[in-house]
Amino acid sequence: MKKQEIKKMSKDEAIKNINKLKKDLFNFRFQKVNSQVINPAKIGETKKTIARLKTLLKGKINA
Repeated sequence: MKKQEIKKMSKDEAIKNINKLKKDLFNFRFQKVNSQVINPAKIGETKKTIARLKTLLKGKINA
């Protein structure tokens, strides 16, 4: 997900995306344990996207 897309999101959309990405991350962890990971870079990318969304939410709450 690109930074411009993240900035355009509303608060509710960001929360929904965070929940979806957390579920994906949970599944990636299981795949990693079972040696079924197709793209290991997706794990780090997902973590970074979650952090970006949380930062956006914090800024919208304080503004």
